[in-house]
Amino acid sequence: MKKVACEERPGWRSYAESVGFEFHTFDGEPYWDETAYYQFNLRQIEQDLEEPTEELHQMALGLVDDVIHDEEKLKQLAIPEKFWDFVADSWRNKAPSLYGRLDLVYDGTGPAKLLELNYDTPTSLFETGFFQWVWLEDQIMRGKVPQGADQFNSLQDQLEAAFANLPLANPLYFASVANSIEDKGTVMYLMDIAKQAGVDSRFIELEQLGETSGQLVDLEGYAIGGLFKLYPWEFMLQEDFASVILSSQTQWLEPGWKMLLSNKGILPLLWQKYKGHPNLLESHFEQPGQSFAAGWVRKPLFSREGANVELVTHSGEKISEPGPYADSPFIRQKLQPLPKFGDSYSMIGSWVVGNSAAGIGIREDNSLITKDSSRFLPHIILD
Repeated sequence: MKKVACEERPGWRSYAESVGFEFHTFDGEPYWDETAYYQFNLRQIEQDLEEPTEELHQMALGLVDDVIHDEEKLKQLAIPEKFWDFVADSWRNKAPSLYGRLDLVYDGTGPAKLLELNYDTPTSLFETGFFQWVWLEDQIMRGKVPQGADQFNSLQDQLEAAFANLPLANPLYFASVANSIEDKGTVMYLMDIAKQAGVDSRFIELEQLGETSGQLVDLEGYAIGGLFKLYPWEFMLQEDFASVILSSQTQWLEPGWKMLLSNKGILPLLWQKYKGHPNLLESHFEQPGQSFAAGWVRKPLFSREGANVELVTHSGEKISEPGPYADSPFIRQKLQPLPKFGDSYSMIGSWVVGNSAAGIGIREDNSLITKDSSRFLPHIILD
């Protein structure tokens, strides 16, 4: 695994905007960064990333049944009691699930380590599934990337197959909050894939959801039979319309059981069940008054993009990121520092669709904590 400097494609920003990638730059800083790419060999991809991704995914699924039958675990994950049956029923009824992303720390040698699961509202789909693939084809054609280079990336194809084959409601609504360009871009990309798969797909802003006699409805009063929401379950359960979740005959993507796997409390539960597994980091639920020692990370159960994460390096340096999750319960996770390439620390997001590994995307930051401002860089496979 190495980072290789590369010449940018002329006019890529105009092209990005023409295909809906309007969030390629945030506040004047690059989000999409093609001044370099990451290079892997096939063994690294297949043995160190693809196989562990699928194994970790199965380990996580194996915990769901444990949690829904254990009130203590549901309390540890801070799942509101009134939704316990909703979560359990979604699992028992095999409510369909679309995708997930595992965030991994990996430097090209040794086993990849799981940092966390993003199984409810993972983003960077468009960048991973489409834009970095176009980058690869363009750069091979321009002679800037070696002929024969490949990419670990079947994400878009697998998503299209999932939409075609899953037992989904039709029409299927897609929702995001009104004020997020990134979320809407991701949702519109998923909608386009669903349409290609033959799904009647309709967009609605989350704020436009209505309710009639306990049923979610659209702006025209039609019942919403299926809804993909790019909005975290833990937020949904706090909204004024939360009670409607229990009464509405709506098929949810992602399903209710995903709120268990998107919760960072799943990390200590994984460690309890698979202690010492080479792809896991030691993790525990935080205890009252527990000291914060060097070589550990403190994470809220509910947190996005590094918010409210704190860590103490092995040398004793304290690094933290502010955020709105200070009142959340916390876990402690053994620190496995991200590998550093030049001035940047790199993290791998490894995707699953259904039960299959589907590709990777790479984020990098100048800090050990990956944030919403972290850059996305493409990758290649070259033997």
